[in-house]
Amino acid sequence: MKIRIMFRLSLLSAASLRVSASTARNFLKGAASSLSTAASEHESHHYEKRLTEQSMCQNLRHMEYAVRGKVVIKADEINQKLQNPNEKSSFPFDHIVYTNIGNPHSVGQKPLTWPRQVLALVDLPDEVGINHPLAKKIFPQDAIERAKLIKKGLAYHGSGAYTHSQGPLIFREEICRFIEKRDGLEEGEIDPNNIFMTNGASSGIEMVLNALIADSTSGVMIPIPQYPIYSATIDHNGGQKVGYYLDEKNGWDMNLKELERALADAKAKGIDVNSFVLINPGNPTGQVLDKAAIQDIVRFCSKHNLVLLADEVYQENVYGTNAEFYSCRRAARDTGLDKSDEIELVSFHSTSKGLFGECGRRGGYMEMCGFDPAIRDQMYKLASSHLCSNVPGQIMTSLMVNGPKEGDVSYKSHEKEKKDIFESLQKRARIVSDGFNKIPGFSCQPVQGAMYCFPKVTMPSGAIEFAQANGITPDTLYAISLLENTGICVVPASGFGQEKGRYGFRTTFLPSEEEMVNVVEKVSKHYTEFCEKFK
Repeated sequence: MKIRIMFRLSLLSAASLRVSASTARNFLKGAASSLSTAASEHESHHYEKRLTEQSMCQNLRHMEYAVRGKVVIKADEINQKLQNPNEKSSFPFDHIVYTNIGNPHSVGQKPLTWPRQVLALVDLPDEVGINHPLAKKIFPQDAIERAKLIKKGLAYHGSGAYTHSQGPLIFREEICRFIEKRDGLEEGEIDPNNIFMTNGASSGIEMVLNALIADSTSGVMIPIPQYPIYSATIDHNGGQKVGYYLDEKNGWDMNLKELERALADAKAKGIDVNSFVLINPGNPTGQVLDKAAIQDIVRFCSKHNLVLLADEVYQENVYGTNAEFYSCRRAARDTGLDKSDEIELVSFHSTSKGLFGECGRRGGYMEMCGFDPAIRDQMYKLASSHLCSNVPGQIMTSLMVNGPKEGDVSYKSHEKEKKDIFESLQKRARIVSDGFNKIPGFSCQPVQGAMYCFPKVTMPSGAIEFAQANGITPDTLYAISLLENTGICVVPASGFGQEKGRYGFRTTFLPSEEEMVNVVEKVSKHYTEFCEKFK
């Protein structure tokens, strides 16, 4: 019996093994078939890019920023070729003169010494900086003391740590004192909680426009011509640009009738205009508005319940004999609109312009005046989402608004460096504007401030026809021709906006005095050749 049972178990085991083997073979065949099918499907599948120009944000796609547009891209391409000995000889010039953007240090302006000394000491660890035995032999005493004060204001965390999202309180208080002194206000009037330190003025402008453009009907009044950050940011956020024209024949002055016209036309189109941009001193136009004009603007904004964005980054760049910078903040006080709480004003300033020219530091601030406290809280939330503006830029802003005082060891040298930069800028402004006005076919308003000339250029009919046939603006055609024949890089005026039928370009006068004399001569010679070619 026992033998029979064992025999049967053996038969079952063998059968089981046969079934298991068979099942395994079938499984392997099925798996191989599945893998073969998957491989075949993978081979036949064509991967398509998920993010394309068609699928991306169309507001971003259609946004334009002229100062780094196609002419500048072309200039960079040529500049690369000029570095190659085999290609350099194919051009009738040996370098690119970049006059397309207000970037002073890139074209030869030297940094101010004292701010860089302080910044270096703040960046250095204490043992090799402020506490080093030889520090007093290398750095002036006022730079060392200021660095110590800044380190304390940064809670001794140094320049590599995040700060308060609006900027350290010590810096914001310095900005408050700067504004109060500039505008004749009593010390302590301005609340540091209304100050936001930003990455240059640009990030502050973007923050405010981000809050203002609620939907596609939101409109922002901007000057024509204007700096393209406004048109670009409005387009990116899906808002409406409401242009008001500056009066070129009257030195790019402001005209109240034109403001009322622009506003009425926009409202008739169903646009909800909620804000007004003022750039003073002007970019790209170089005008400095007088006290009466600024007061008219703040009254206009109050009357029509418009938030006023005052772009005042060139407030130190005023060259006209009878011109003087007068801030919107002061106008709000002098008209009584801030005291009566009938104005919403945000003012912008930056270390990139003026006499510092520290574009790469990305330092700046904005002051909010007359806003609902709840809006300030929302702006704080937005600032917090970016953690904080960069700390070296914050430090540079502190040094811009609170420099060495009379009696300090660095005071005289610091003021002399600033004076030398200012006087050279003033001279270069005259070289360019006067030089352009001597060219037949050119017309350039006197430069009262900022860093730019915005000449009007008469285009030959052939150039207009050629440009239209090739889908570009006539002044873009002119700017590319100027670049390819002289190496001078300017920005077509069409990138800033202008009246229909007007053509021209914007140029800085930041390269050296000698270079700007050469620029004027080359522009004059090229224009003659350009007109002959396209007559």
